Amino acid sequence: MYGVVTSFPAPVEMYDRIHAEMLRRVGMSFDGLLVHIGRATTDGFQTLEVWESKEHYDRANTEIVFPLMRELPGEQPPASTELATETFDVHGLVIPNGNIVI
Repeated sequence: MYGVVTSFPAPVEMYDRIHAEMLRRVGMSFDGLLVHIGRATTDGFQTLEVWESKEHYDRANTEIVFPLMRELPGEQPPASTELATETFDVHGLVIPNGNIVI
């Protein structure tokens, strides 16, 4: 498993728009995604994700996430080199009821 926390120096409203549009376009069809959580921070927003592998994470970003961020009108996502990412070892993951989308 591959766990990653990414911090974005942008308003949480940007996350809300991207998240809503992504769900509209692709639903829950992110191959390899086990958990996704978005949250506001004092200086922007963060995502916490657990993927089956780093390859799944990289492919989703390359094929879906980054193109969508560039495409949305008015959105100015930071360059990927500006994003603060932190990986973590996943030692346990329990999702008793699947197919939850918030």
